[in-house]
Amino acid sequence: MKTKTIEQKIIFKTTPHNVYDALMDSEKHSKFTESRAEISREVGGRFSAYDSWIEGENLVLEPDKKIVQSWRGADWPDGHFSTVTFELKEIEGGTELSFTQTDVPEEHFADIDKGWVDHCWKSNKYYQKLNSAYCHKHPH
Repeated sequence: MKTKTIEQKIIFKTTPHNVYDALMDSEKHSKFTESRAEISREVGGRFSAYDSWIEGENLVLEPDKKIVQSWRGADWPDGHFSTVTFELKEIEGGTELSFTQTDVPEEHFADIDKGWVDHCWKSNKYYQKLNSAYCHKHPH
């Protein structure tokens, strides 16, 4: 199976702690996705989001700095997981989130790439409260 990599940078006008919490707190994540999310805050713990359409496992957790997860969509080939990495860096006036998702099945790449922007970084009411300034996508 052919796969591709998504790379995006997003600037938030809030602290790395607030961004980390929005990604890792089940209640806050449910609010910003407007769907059910259950997220373990432990390495090796499982998570699901978007009413269980997305599932995976926490591989690396460095509070307020880095999250690495195995990640898959319900319509992906059986047993195939991508790796999602969120790296948070405090910058003047906020937080820079560097986002990478490797091993995205090619046939799902366009929808997933656009989905992160449309459903997480831009149009989302919760993230708007975090004052997302912009998202820069790196085509691959």
